[in-house]
Amino acid sequence: MSLRFLAVAACAVLLVACTSRPVRSPLPPELLAAAEARQLAREQALRAQPDWGLQGRIAMSVDRNGGSGRVDWRQDGHAFTVELSAPVTRQGWRLSGGPGWAQLDGLDDGPRSGADASELLYDATGWLIPVEALGDWVRGLRAQAAGPAEVEYGADGRLQRLSQGGWQIDYSWPPVEAGGGMEADRGASVLPRRIDARREAVSGPQARVRLVVDHWNLSMEASAGAASR
Repeated sequence: MSLRFLAVAACAVLLVACTSRPVRSPLPPELLAAAEARQLAREQALRAQPDWGLQGRIAMSVDRNGGSGRVDWRQDGHAFTVELSAPVTRQGWRLSGGPGWAQLDGLDDGPRSGADASELLYDATGWLIPVEALGDWVRGLRAQAAGPAEVEYGADGRLQRLSQGGWQIDYSWPPVEAGGGMEADRGASVLPRRIDARREAVSGPQARVRLVVDHWNLSMEASAGAASR
């Protein structure tokens, strides 16, 4: 795996009031309204629990280049640390940051630091993708810093597709617990198990990232449980 791939994957993996425009849903109007109300309540509850983490697997492609690896993301309020490693090549890096600062480790010429994580990644790798957005997207939230969003809900009332900031994110969720219905998913089941994000650029490269979550940490599971009640 090249450093360029690692940097691009970093951007994608590091991938209130947002304007929302729900579109194309199989739900009738009354259920669509209920799904949107539930999503808004879920977002509010999850944002009130700012400490979380995940471990998982990532596959990334940019135009005809790509690769895969493992990701470990730890969030402590506004501060984050994201580690990506490729076991086969034994390559890896770490991006850490918070409001007004960021540091990228694992580069051949040593660590680099800057005031903005996105700009730091762009200066080091040539890629500029919003770092902040995926911290929300991976949890099934509309990103606060990415502008207006369009959302679609599935037949079970859960978020199925999110389009925001030039990206389209499709969601896969754990099965609904016995009993069915929108109110049946409790605890960790309200957390995505996979996202498939695509960037269709008018100019420049096209990008795709698939992130499979193997484990959400306990504090995140607890917050998700609170969000579904």
